[in-house]
Amino acid sequence: MPHHGNEEEHGSSESRRDAEQRENEPQKPIIHDNRKVDPKTGQARHPDQERAAGDAGSGDALSQAEDILNSVEVPAAESVAQGAEGAEAEELRNDLRRLQAEYVNYRKRVERDRAVAGEMAVIGVMNSLLPVLDDVDAARQHGDLTDGPFAAIAAKLENALKTYGLERISETGVEFDPTIHEALIQQPGPDVEIDTVSQVLRSGYKSGDRVLRAAQVIVAVPA
Repeated sequence: MPHHGNEEEHGSSESRRDAEQRENEPQKPIIHDNRKVDPKTGQARHPDQERAAGDAGSGDALSQAEDILNSVEVPAAESVAQGAEGAEAEELRNDLRRLQAEYVNYRKRVERDRAVAGEMAVIGVMNSLLPVLDDVDAARQHGDLTDGPFAAIAAKLENALKTYGLERISETGVEFDPTIHEALIQQPGPDVEIDTVSQVLRSGYKSGDRVLRAAQVIVAVPA
């Protein structure tokens, strides 16, 4: 007759041994990332932003800094508890306000520096072209630019520089201004009550309020 009892006992022994082995095996640790700040983006983590955890931010450093500042929520003063917690929250609020003010000042300074750098680059190009404009003036005075392709090219060059703010200083009959005029010759002039520009020997140029080169002139002075 078959011995079913022994088979059942043998199976139970194997099950117990398997269970004991599983219990004795070292369990792998479970690691939970509870950091408040994302180590990759540097942004504060919020429950509604956990889906995007681990994604690197895009844009330049200014945009990333702005995103960090805007992502931090400062608790309202009415909801802050009294005592030590309230003092810590108020200190945090003040730190954030100071950081935001520093960021705004930094951004304004960067934008101002960029504008100045662009302006200086344009002025540098204008200064390098002043000798070319002198040659154009000389050719025009000698009648070499009355007509033809070179006259058209010279006119296009002058008009292009005007669009960038270049202004010629070449008026006569105006009061002598030492900030824009360089007097090479002074001579008495009839019916002159103040120092007046009577002739321009070399044109000057300015861009906005910046004088690139003073005009060389002959000044008529009262007799």
